Amino acid sequence: MANHSKNDLASLRSEYENAGIDIVDAEKCPIVQFQGWIDQAIEANVYEPNAMTLGAVDSDGWPSSRVVLLKGLDERGFVFYTNYESDKAKSLESTGRATLTFLWGDLHRQVRVVGEVSRTEESLSDEYFASRPRGSQIGAWASLQSREVASRADLERTWSEYEAKFEGSDVPRPPHWGGFRIAPLRIEFWQGRRNRMHDRIVYTRDSIDVASPWRICRLQP
Repeated sequence: MANHSKNDLASLRSEYENAGIDIVDAEKCPIVQFQGWIDQAIEANVYEPNAMTLGAVDSDGWPSSRVVLLKGLDERGFVFYTNYESDKAKSLESTGRATLTFLWGDLHRQVRVVGEVSRTEESLSDEYFASRPRGSQIGAWASLQSREVASRADLERTWSEYEAKFEGSDVPRPPHWGGFRIAPLRIEFWQGRRNRMHDRIVYTRDSIDVASPWRICRLQP
């Protein structure tokens, strides 16, 4: 098969020099461990440190992934917001399961999450929606996310119509827009090390109940 790339992808590699992670140094709770890592990513000025790849499987068994932004975190799980009528939302609700992947390349770190999906409380969605820029609020009304549109002009015309509709008043949250929470059952912390002898520390539990205890182990790289 012909190689159409002008770059030799097979030869691309980096050596990882950062300090590692060990079980004895890891937090007992993976949410606390994650908060420490994302704080360090923010302090290191990593571009969009809250960006995460969301993976799900639709009702026909086809996997898909896209990058979304983490907008909330507590002991119950990881929260992001979207259109409930989008393809991603339909996939999430068809199985109730999802994966998340965070990559902080500058720090040679990756975190993978597997968990159960549910909608957030409406009050939480209301609170976050109210904090968004007004243009984004109007966009949530204007966009029938994942549906076909004839042209960019049609999309912008719809946005302008909603801008006029809400002129002089607060923009309410659309009923089809809100948050999802991924309650983790498994969280893996990956730290790049020299000679590809990477550190992989994994937390698992049997239930998404916040009282369910976490187990921790090391995996081979």
